Amino acid sequence: MSLPPAAIITDIEGTTTPIDFVHKTLFPYARARLAAFCAANRGHKALADVPEPVLDTLLAWMDRDEKITALKTIQGMIWEEGYRAGTLKSVIYPDVAPALKRWAQGGLRLFVYSSGSVPAQKLLFGHSDTGDLTPLFSGFFDTAVGPKRDAASYAAICRGAGLAPGETLFLSDVAAELDAARGAGLRTCQLVRPEDGTKSCPDHDRAADFAEVAAKYGLPRG
Repeated sequence: MSLPPAAIITDIEGTTTPIDFVHKTLFPYARARLAAFCAANRGHKALADVPEPVLDTLLAWMDRDEKITALKTIQGMIWEEGYRAGTLKSVIYPDVAPALKRWAQGGLRLFVYSSGSVPAQKLLFGHSDTGDLTPLFSGFFDTAVGPKRDAASYAAICRGAGLAPGETLFLSDVAAELDAARGAGLRTCQLVRPEDGTKSCPDHDRAADFAEVAAKYGLPRG
Protein backbone atom coordinates (compact mmCIF):
# COMPACT_ATOMS: atom_id res chain seq x y z
CA MET A 1 0.00 0.00 0.00
CA SER A 2 1.38 3.45 -0.91
CA LEU A 3 2.01 6.03 1.79
CA PRO A 4 -0.83 8.43 2.68
CA PRO A 5 -0.70 11.80 0.90
CA ALA A 6 0.95 14.73 2.65
CA ALA A 7 -1.44 17.27 1.13
CA ILE A 8 -4.94 17.37 -0.33
CA ILE A 9 -6.37 19.77 -2.91
CA THR A 10 -10.15 19.71 -3.13
CA ASP A 11 -12.67 20.97 -5.63
CA ILE A 12 -15.89 22.48 -4.26
CA GLU A 13 -18.98 21.96 -6.44
CA GLY A 14 -20.00 18.28 -6.39
CA THR A 15 -17.12 17.47 -4.04
CA THR A 16 -17.55 19.36 -0.76
CA THR A 17 -20.79 21.11 -1.67
CA PRO A 18 -23.96 19.90 -3.43
CA ILE A 19 -24.26 21.02 -7.03
CA ASP A 20 -27.85 22.08 -6.31
CA PHE A 21 -26.68 24.67 -3.78
CA VAL A 22 -24.45 26.30 -6.38
CA HIS A 23 -26.93 26.15 -9.26
CA LYS A 24 -30.21 26.68 -7.40
CA THR A 25 -29.11 29.10 -4.67
CA LEU A 26 -25.84 30.90 -5.46
CA PHE A 27 -26.25 31.40 -9.22
CA PRO A 28 -29.87 32.68 -9.05
CA TYR A 29 -28.93 34.97 -6.14
CA ALA A 30 -26.16 36.59 -8.20
CA ARG A 31 -28.27 36.77 -11.37
CA ALA A 32 -31.13 38.57 -9.61
CA ARG A 33 -28.72 41.25 -8.33
CA LEU A 34 -26.45 41.57 -11.35
CA ALA A 35 -28.12 44.57 -12.97
CA ALA A 36 -28.02 46.55 -9.72
CA PHE A 37 -24.37 45.61 -9.20
CA CYS A 38 -23.40 46.79 -12.68
CA ALA A 39 -25.25 50.08 -12.21
CA ALA A 40 -23.60 50.73 -8.84
CA ASN A 41 -20.07 49.69 -9.83
CA ARG A 42 -19.53 51.08 -13.30
CA GLY A 43 -15.88 51.90 -12.67
CA HIS A 44 -14.93 48.58 -11.07
CA LYS A 45 -11.94 46.90 -12.70
CA ALA A 46 -13.76 43.56 -13.01
CA LEU A 47 -16.40 45.21 -15.21
CA ALA A 48 -13.67 46.80 -17.34
CA ASP A 49 -12.71 43.30 -18.50
CA VAL A 50 -16.24 42.59 -19.77
CA PRO A 51 -17.14 43.38 -23.41
CA GLU A 52 -20.06 45.70 -24.12
CA PRO A 53 -22.95 45.44 -23.54
CA VAL A 54 -21.68 44.49 -20.08
CA LEU A 55 -24.90 43.25 -18.50
CA ASP A 56 -25.93 41.18 -21.50
CA THR A 57 -22.46 39.69 -21.74
CA LEU A 58 -22.42 38.71 -18.07
CA LEU A 59 -25.89 37.18 -18.31
CA ALA A 60 -24.85 35.16 -21.36
CA TRP A 61 -21.74 33.96 -19.54
CA MET A 62 -23.89 32.95 -16.58
CA ASP A 63 -26.27 31.04 -18.84
CA ARG A 64 -23.34 29.05 -20.22
CA ASP A 65 -21.68 28.70 -16.79
CA GLU A 66 -18.47 30.13 -18.21
CA LYS A 67 -15.38 29.84 -16.01
CA ILE A 68 -14.28 33.43 -16.74
CA THR A 69 -12.32 35.21 -14.02
CA ALA A 70 -14.18 38.52 -14.37
CA LEU A 71 -17.56 36.80 -14.04
CA LYS A 72 -16.44 34.77 -11.04
CA THR A 73 -15.07 37.89 -9.37
CA ILE A 74 -18.37 39.74 -9.83
CA GLN A 75 -20.42 36.78 -8.60
CA GLY A 76 -18.19 36.57 -5.55
CA MET A 77 -18.71 40.24 -4.73
CA ILE A 78 -22.49 39.84 -4.94
CA TRP A 79 -22.40 36.72 -2.78
CA GLU A 80 -20.24 38.52 -0.22
CA GLU A 81 -23.08 40.98 0.41
CA GLY A 82 -25.46 38.06 0.93
CA TYR A 83 -23.16 36.20 3.30
CA ARG A 84 -22.37 39.32 5.31
CA ALA A 85 -26.08 40.11 5.62
CA GLY A 86 -26.87 36.55 6.72
CA THR A 87 -29.07 36.00 3.66
CA LEU A 88 -26.78 33.27 2.39
CA LYS A 89 -25.36 30.29 4.27
CA SER A 90 -23.44 27.69 2.33
CA VAL A 91 -24.21 23.99 2.38
CA ILE A 92 -21.37 21.53 3.02
CA TYR A 93 -21.84 17.77 2.82
CA PRO A 94 -22.01 16.38 6.39
CA ASP A 95 -19.00 14.09 5.91
CA VAL A 96 -16.71 16.94 4.83
CA ALA A 97 -16.12 19.11 7.91
CA PRO A 98 -15.31 16.23 10.31
CA ALA A 99 -12.86 14.77 7.79
CA LEU A 100 -11.17 18.10 7.08
CA LYS A 101 -10.75 18.75 10.81
CA ARG A 102 -9.20 15.32 11.42
CA TRP A 103 -6.90 15.67 8.43
CA ALA A 104 -5.72 19.13 9.44
CA GLN A 105 -5.17 18.00 13.02
CA GLY A 106 -3.23 15.02 11.65
CA GLY A 107 -0.78 17.32 9.89
CA LEU A 108 -2.09 17.26 6.31
CA ARG A 109 -1.92 20.49 4.35
CA LEU A 110 -5.31 21.27 2.82
CA PHE A 111 -6.00 23.45 -0.23
CA VAL A 112 -8.96 24.45 -2.38
CA TYR A 113 -8.89 24.78 -6.18
CA SER A 114 -12.17 25.92 -7.73
CA SER A 115 -13.42 27.95 -10.67
CA GLY A 116 -15.10 30.27 -8.15
CA SER A 117 -12.91 33.19 -7.13
CA VAL A 118 -10.69 32.88 -4.07
CA PRO A 119 -12.81 35.44 -2.13
CA ALA A 120 -15.95 33.43 -3.02
CA GLN A 121 -14.28 30.22 -1.83
CA LYS A 122 -13.40 31.80 1.50
CA LEU A 123 -16.95 33.10 1.90
CA LEU A 124 -18.41 29.67 1.16
CA PHE A 125 -16.22 27.88 3.71
CA GLY A 126 -16.35 30.78 6.16
CA HIS A 127 -20.16 30.95 6.27
CA SER A 128 -21.06 27.28 6.09
CA ASP A 129 -23.80 25.39 7.86
CA THR A 130 -21.02 23.68 9.84
CA GLY A 131 -19.25 26.86 10.92
CA ASP A 132 -16.09 28.61 9.73
CA LEU A 133 -13.83 26.06 8.02
CA THR A 134 -11.33 28.49 6.49
CA PRO A 135 -8.69 28.05 9.26
CA LEU A 136 -8.32 24.41 8.19
CA PHE A 137 -6.92 25.36 4.78
CA SER A 138 -3.36 26.33 3.93
CA GLY A 139 -4.32 28.03 0.68
CA PHE A 140 -6.97 28.75 -1.95
CA PHE A 141 -6.58 28.79 -5.75
CA ASP A 142 -8.88 29.82 -8.60
CA THR A 143 -8.65 30.11 -12.39
CA ALA A 144 -6.08 32.91 -12.05
CA VAL A 145 -3.58 30.06 -11.76
CA GLY A 146 -4.96 28.50 -14.95
CA PRO A 147 -7.90 26.42 -16.28
CA LYS A 148 -8.97 23.46 -14.19
CA ARG A 149 -8.65 21.08 -17.14
CA ASP A 150 -5.03 22.03 -17.83
CA ALA A 151 -2.23 19.99 -16.25
CA ALA A 152 -0.05 23.10 -16.06
CA SER A 153 -2.47 24.62 -13.51
CA TYR A 154 -1.89 21.79 -11.05
CA ALA A 155 1.85 21.94 -11.59
CA ALA A 156 1.71 25.68 -10.85
CA ILE A 157 -0.25 25.10 -7.63
CA CYS A 158 2.27 22.53 -6.44
CA ARG A 159 5.19 24.85 -7.20
CA GLY A 160 3.50 27.80 -5.52
CA ALA A 161 2.54 25.86 -2.40
CA GLY A 162 5.76 23.85 -2.18
CA LEU A 163 3.98 20.53 -2.72
CA ALA A 164 5.42 17.34 -4.14
CA PRO A 165 2.89 16.26 -6.81
CA GLY A 166 3.27 12.57 -6.01
CA GLU A 167 2.46 13.25 -2.35
CA THR A 168 -0.59 15.39 -3.16
CA LEU A 169 -4.12 14.04 -3.60
CA PHE A 170 -6.65 15.93 -5.74
CA LEU A 171 -10.36 15.40 -5.05
CA SER A 172 -12.99 16.29 -7.66
CA ASP A 173 -16.16 14.95 -9.23
CA VAL A 174 -15.07 15.92 -12.77
CA ALA A 175 -13.10 13.37 -14.78
CA ALA A 176 -11.40 15.96 -17.03
CA GLU A 177 -10.06 17.81 -13.97
CA LEU A 178 -8.78 14.57 -12.49
CA ASP A 179 -7.10 13.72 -15.81
CA ALA A 180 -5.35 17.10 -15.79
CA ALA A 181 -4.19 16.70 -12.19
CA ARG A 182 -2.85 13.23 -12.89
CA GLY A 183 -1.07 14.65 -15.95
CA ALA A 184 0.85 16.89 -13.53
CA GLY A 185 1.79 13.90 -11.38
CA LEU A 186 -0.83 14.26 -8.62
CA ARG A 187 -2.75 11.38 -7.12
CA THR A 188 -6.46 11.56 -7.86
CA CYS A 189 -9.79 10.43 -6.46
CA GLN A 190 -13.25 11.07 -7.89
CA LEU A 191 -16.08 11.90 -5.50
CA VAL A 192 -19.12 10.06 -6.84
CA ARG A 193 -22.02 11.43 -4.83
CA PRO A 194 -25.44 9.91 -5.63
CA GLU A 195 -27.16 13.21 -4.76
CA ASP A 196 -25.27 14.96 -7.56
CA GLY A 197 -25.71 12.25 -10.16
CA THR A 198 -21.97 12.11 -10.77
CA LYS A 199 -20.93 9.97 -13.71
CA SER A 200 -18.37 7.48 -12.42
CA CYS A 201 -14.99 7.45 -14.16
CA PRO A 202 -13.18 4.07 -14.02
CA ASP A 203 -9.83 5.70 -14.84
CA HIS A 204 -9.48 7.11 -11.29
CA ASP A 205 -9.95 5.92 -7.74
CA ARG A 206 -13.49 6.65 -6.58
CA ALA A 207 -15.15 7.38 -3.24
CA ALA A 208 -18.72 8.13 -2.19
CA ASP A 209 -17.68 10.59 0.52
CA PHE A 210 -14.72 11.91 2.49
CA ALA A 211 -14.93 9.04 4.98
CA GLU A 212 -14.26 6.61 2.14
CA VAL A 213 -11.40 8.83 0.93
CA ALA A 214 -9.86 8.53 4.40
CA ALA A 215 -10.22 4.75 4.35
CA LYS A 216 -8.71 4.41 0.87
CA TYR A 217 -5.66 6.54 1.56
CA GLY A 218 -4.89 5.77 5.19
CA LEU A 219 -5.92 9.23 6.40
CA PRO A 220 -7.00 10.03 9.98
CA ARG A 221 -10.50 8.73 10.70
CA GLY A 222 -12.91 9.23 13.59
